[in-house]
Amino acid sequence: MQIIDNTIIFVKEQLKNAESGHDWFHIERVYKNALLIAQSEVCNLEIVKLGALLHDIADSKFHNGDETVGPKTARTFLESQNVSEVTIIHVINIIENISFKGGNFEKKFNSIELEIVQDADRLDAIGAIGIARTFNYGGFKNRQLFNPAIPPKLNMTKEEYKNSDAPTINHFYEKLLLLKDKMNTKTGKEIAKERHLFMEKFLSQFYAEWEGEK
Repeated sequence: MQIIDNTIIFVKEQLKNAESGHDWFHIERVYKNALLIAQSEVCNLEIVKLGALLHDIADSKFHNGDETVGPKTARTFLESQNVSEVTIIHVINIIENISFKGGNFEKKFNSIELEIVQDADRLDAIGAIGIARTFNYGGFKNRQLFNPAIPPKLNMTKEEYKNSDAPTINHFYEKLLLLKDKMNTKTGKEIAKERHLFMEKFLSQFYAEWEGEK
């Protein structure tokens, strides 16, 4: 499908200098996850593909918190490809409603396509790759690995979550360990269980090594 090929080329170019947890390879993994989940769902596969490819085209974290850049960038590109307005609106709704935002964000739009892409994105935030991405971003932001004097802060507002500079280990409790129970689809839930267990084992080993126990 030409539109998908063109979108892949566009996204690769847009994200060629992106932080490695939010680069083309992140998009590619989410895309593959989305295709896997979609196999068990009745959905519009073109919208799933476009939503997965464009969901992080301009992450607000790297644009001074501006959440309008991603939707605008996606719209401009899709219009240049003569994509229908109905499809464009759906893809933009996916971009605007996919993010975790502290866990207290209420989606203003619902569709099976959004649920699929959201699960696909969240799967890349947990498990082995999720751990790697978390510490990569923590290093990118020059955050401490762990500080026992700074406990995780649960139930943060969207603004508190966006502005947090807490140690990287705290992010497990503030987001990653919460994602298993926020999955939408059957396939997403099944995969998340295994990745969740892997993170729990990692944390157990981390604390043991921190305390010099093994």
